[in-house]
Amino acid sequence: MSKLIVINLEKGNLNDGFSPVTAQLWDNNSRPIKFTGSLPPAPEITELYKRFQLIYQAFQQRLLRCELEIESTGLTNVSVVDFSEVQELLYLAINSWLNSDSFRPIDQKLREKLALDEEFQVIIEASDPLLQRLPWHLWNFVEHYQLCEVAVSIPKYERVTPLPKQKTNKVRVLAILGNSQGIDIQQDRSILEQLPHASTVFLVEPTRQKLDECLWSKKGWDILFFAGHSHSHDEQGHIQINKTSSLTINELKNALIYAISRGLKIAIFNSCDGLVLARQLIDLHINQVIVMREKIPDLVAQEFVKHFLGYFSGGQSLYLAVRYARSRLQDLEDGFPGASWLPVIYQNPAEDTLTWLQLCGRTNTIALPKWTVRNLQTALVISALVTGLIAGVRSLGWMQQWELSAFDSMIRMRPSEGADERLLVITVTEADIQAQTQRQKSSLSDSTLQQLLQKLSPYKPRAIGLDIYRDFPVDSQYPSLATRLRTNNNFIAICQGSGSEQQTTGISPPPEIPPQRTGFSDVEVDSDLVIRRHLLSMTPDPESNCKSRYSLNFQLARQYLAKQGIQLHITDSGYLQLGKVVFKPIDFPTGGYQKFSAGGHQILLNYRSSRQVAQQLTVAQVLNHQINPNWVKDKIVLIGVDSQSVKDDFLTPYSMATTPYQEIPGVLLHAHMVSQILSAVLDHRPLLWVLPAWGEILWICGTSLVAGILAVDSRSQLKLVIFISAEFLTLYGCCFVLLLSGGWMPFLPSALGLFLTVISVKVYDIFLKK
Repeated sequence: MSKLIVINLEKGNLNDGFSPVTAQLWDNNSRPIKFTGSLPPAPEITELYKRFQLIYQAFQQRLLRCELEIESTGLTNVSVVDFSEVQELLYLAINSWLNSDSFRPIDQKLREKLALDEEFQVIIEASDPLLQRLPWHLWNFVEHYQLCEVAVSIPKYERVTPLPKQKTNKVRVLAILGNSQGIDIQQDRSILEQLPHASTVFLVEPTRQKLDECLWSKKGWDILFFAGHSHSHDEQGHIQINKTSSLTINELKNALIYAISRGLKIAIFNSCDGLVLARQLIDLHINQVIVMREKIPDLVAQEFVKHFLGYFSGGQSLYLAVRYARSRLQDLEDGFPGASWLPVIYQNPAEDTLTWLQLCGRTNTIALPKWTVRNLQTALVISALVTGLIAGVRSLGWMQQWELSAFDSMIRMRPSEGADERLLVITVTEADIQAQTQRQKSSLSDSTLQQLLQKLSPYKPRAIGLDIYRDFPVDSQYPSLATRLRTNNNFIAICQGSGSEQQTTGISPPPEIPPQRTGFSDVEVDSDLVIRRHLLSMTPDPESNCKSRYSLNFQLARQYLAKQGIQLHITDSGYLQLGKVVFKPIDFPTGGYQKFSAGGHQILLNYRSSRQVAQQLTVAQVLNHQINPNWVKDKIVLIGVDSQSVKDDFLTPYSMATTPYQEIPGVLLHAHMVSQILSAVLDHRPLLWVLPAWGEILWICGTSLVAGILAVDSRSQLKLVIFISAEFLTLYGCCFVLLLSGGWMPFLPSALGLFLTVISVKVYDIFLKK
């Protein structure tokens, strides 16, 4: 429903003036705003309209859709100049009256509340027949607003409680083609037959019984259409249903009341002098009646119904369809002066104005709001302000932890990818540690490590990574182990680049391992102790005991890929490249990260979505021959600790889903990192990426703008909740789908912008209405 203005002119008359005059503005089903004023006496309007009628009737004594014999007007020798003069005088008199000082407060208040490109309806409530007959469309207020039309109504009205009606998904039209003597109503029939989504029943010069029978149909009607001769006499409207019979509304009263209760919404009398017919039908509480205020020439009647039904069935509202059709009649005024003044709408203010689609039975369709320039400007300004506020707060890092938590939630929702079959993880459990007879500083003794490598060697793994610190030489009792460590080019060990407070210079790699076969174990930990970033390389501290430039996981991936002819390259920008994949380092701001340590060559860690990142075995299982050779051959084998007595555990986004948080051992963290590199290079699995800062601002602003547009012109709170909920779910869905392709979108700031914009728009709207 568009906005509605109801102006009450019940208290007074044109001779004495009107006081008070009230105007109510109904805005999208909200409670009305009421303005008051008054109108001065204007007896000249009465005289001018009577003069207009006399001259008009003198011109139109030919081809009229009314009684065949026209009463003499008593005027002779009238000219078009006389008619144009009285039209101009009446136009000036009406606008002078409505522009009076006592009515100006109403006029100004209405203009403050309405936009030029906003559709609304104006209803004049009056019981005086002359006020109902006046051409209210001449009011310059109506001329100024191109998307409004004026209707008249009686002061007393009520809503009809409808009876059940069969749904047909078509507009049911009962078309009465009455007495056509001297006129051509076949044109009306041709127009009605071309209506889209309509089921039209034609009654050609029916009997009273046939008409009555159709009105009592249980299927109900949506539109009642009459074409033929009609006239008014002694406050009774008459329609000639055939050449011998004429009926009044009172004679059809019971049938019409039943038809209205069965869903009859609109009556169209494309015939002469229909104001009395309209008043009597509105008394029966029909929604709308369209009639002609004076006698109408045949061609004018045909042109009006053609344009009106064309616009109405084409999607325009009933009011705009009447306005546009009325305006089109001006083209005929060279031959038919005053044609555009004839159509008038009678409205029951208690009933809604339905569209053609709603008459088809599509009343449950949620109508999109009608956007205006002012509403769009309001939505744009508020959404821009909200976006600026969020961007400022976000840049300070105040939202970072919330954004990271939302990111974790989406990461956990991804579908399973299955284990990476290129990896095998061998864990040193607490039982394995206790079972070792030789106890050293390491959780894996020389004896056990030697046995483990001897078991793995025949299966020819492509690379072996030892995620256990060994900053001491191999015992002299195991020379073969020392030799193996020095000569096995597939074996990579770890060191620690940045040490703890107790060991500030880091931890050295095993003395037997040359520098090119070592990798640092350092990881980047967020403030909540969760690992979300992947450190590929860094410049070693000159004072550090660890001189490796690359991480253990990157070294293992390089070793694996080298066997497939894929070598490491450094791009001109200094980025690491393996195959076609360039690992661009992140810097702040990056996605939800606004503040973090950006040292080294870091990328976002795209965890493998799987219950197990790789096949896992314990040391005991390997030594006891519980191993499938295919798990080792040509694979990367990672050896690390999974024991409560050795603290090498980390939190991941998946840890947050359990209480208490479930940490994973460092060896599995490295497995995820190795898998990320191999999957990106060999499987085209996407690395995580983010929009540039300006792109994220546009994303947030776009989401906020859509919410603002929906909120600024929402027709009801329920529909607003539906629209905003749909936008929120769509936003979440888009962010999640893009995450599956590696895109980390600013979901939380966008969602916050969505809701803040809606709240701001509603607060602003309340402020304007005060």
